[in-house]
Amino acid sequence: MTQRTGTPLLVALAIGFAAWTGAANAGTAFMPTGGRTSQPIGHYELCEREPGECRQRTPRQAPVELSRKLWSAMIRINNAVNNAVDPRTDMEMWGEEEVWSYPTNVGDCEDYALEKRRRLMAIGVPAGDLLMTVVRQPNGDGHAVLTVRTSRGDFILDNLEPRVLAWSETPYTYLKRQSERNSGAWVSIEDSRATVAVGSVR
Repeated sequence: MTQRTGTPLLVALAIGFAAWTGAANAGTAFMPTGGRTSQPIGHYELCEREPGECRQRTPRQAPVELSRKLWSAMIRINNAVNNAVDPRTDMEMWGEEEVWSYPTNVGDCEDYALEKRRRLMAIGVPAGDLLMTVVRQPNGDGHAVLTVRTSRGDFILDNLEPRVLAWSETPYTYLKRQSERNSGAWVSIEDSRATVAVGSVR
């Protein structure tokens, strides 16, 4: 994982509001997803340690409404977690690869995303609209981000980017994400770019 980028909250809010306005004008943009696929090994092991992580069920429903209040919360939480957590690899923290956990003051990419998910759930965003997502960076490295599924499309909260961007505006190739209805299941993302294998089970 590369070093995170931090910005003061007011700057991030200003950038974010411009992005929110642009998204509203451009219309919705959702990731094209496919069928069920393998669960990342780190998420599987997290669910073994904390079974509640894989028992969240969300009824089939429209995505959460992207109000200005929610947009501001997304910007604030993305910025707060990015600045509160110092980047460390799983190998540095645990002596092994792919350990998904909630961060304290240090964490890997998936740890940032888990904490942002937890904070957004705490303010009432449904679990089915907060989806852990595995991507490939332009340099080929694997990475994890949080997808927020909204009425205006899918947006990405990322520890490498201070702005909250529409998924299509990021530089990543999207591989898989949690199911909208079952937090323990994962679905493929039918990105038009080539994909590579990532560590998974099942």
